[in-house]
Amino acid sequence: MVLPRAGASLKNPDVQLPILRSDEDGYYLEMRVEADPGNPSEVAVTRRVPLENLSAEEWEELKRQYADLDFQSCTDQGVSKGLEKIQDRRIQRLFMALLTFLNPRQVSIVLFLYRLAAQQGNGAIVSFRSNDLLESLGYTRTKDGGFASKLRSQLNRDLVALHRTELVLAQSLRKGNSVGAKVMIKSVLRIKDYEIDNVPRDFDLAKAADYTYELADAYTVSLEFFEGPGRTGDYVLFANSIDITQKLGSNAKSDYKTKLLIYLASRMKWDAMQDGGYLHISKQYLFKNLDLLGSNSSRNNQIFWRTVDELQQEGYVISAQELPGKKRIATIQFQLNLEKMQSHTSDRGIPERHRIPKNS
Repeated sequence: MVLPRAGASLKNPDVQLPILRSDEDGYYLEMRVEADPGNPSEVAVTRRVPLENLSAEEWEELKRQYADLDFQSCTDQGVSKGLEKIQDRRIQRLFMALLTFLNPRQVSIVLFLYRLAAQQGNGAIVSFRSNDLLESLGYTRTKDGGFASKLRSQLNRDLVALHRTELVLAQSLRKGNSVGAKVMIKSVLRIKDYEIDNVPRDFDLAKAADYTYELADAYTVSLEFFEGPGRTGDYVLFANSIDITQKLGSNAKSDYKTKLLIYLASRMKWDAMQDGGYLHISKQYLFKNLDLLGSNSSRNNQIFWRTVDELQQEGYVISAQELPGKKRIATIQFQLNLEKMQSHTSDRGIPERHRIPKNS
């Protein structure tokens, strides 16, 4: 339920433009994704980056740089184009991290880490080698056995973005006869420590993410949405064979297959499924969460059904068909393969390595 909303792009109609905000606790760069009143399966969530150790002068400079942001270009021509006028690399990368947060590549990193955490058996704490993660993402090694500096730099920026960006969301909380709210503030993961193989090497985690093109050799992170095997309740399950490799030459934002898979998993958890694995979802909501928001409806349809075909070929979807709906709003009926994707399933008898916690 959280991932699709937390990763909503600037094009999503529920997304508000990023703002700079200050209060007694400090300075923040934040972006709000509103709940859609017509869809109870979608929650409101704010993603924010606390701007630590910022002086008053730096805050004023940040506001001046913010004024140079071209949000229209970000939407129409891509985030990189909209950030062109920002000269400070650190500020540019901060906005880039917020605007492209939880893109499909970062979601693949998260899935890799949850799977590894289950295998290591240390609860929410997971340790990994950077090269192992890059290899699992399907990247090709160079002749010296390593990976290109561009790929290494991108991985560090992804990890730091997942570490820095907080998600603020509320859950209903019943107290006697009244209904209140429990507000949670979590990052997807927190970097606890990192290792450098070559000690003389000068490496700083934040500096690398903000300015340079470097990567630590190993990381230990804490998964903040991980609740461990002792929890009760329901799970959304993924097969161990889920493909997280990145396609050569493709842009992460165009990975519609991962977007659709994660959205279907979230809807499985929170919607009432019919016997046989049937799930009905408004085509409008599907297109919104896949970022198929352009005016070319023929292209949008083509991409959507091609993506559904991919999930059918991989065994996640058994069948899908379009049904007419009220007020000419079509609904897509999915029949899902519950062997690979299951919801409302007790944790008893289910191998830990197959679980992705429902809060994720």
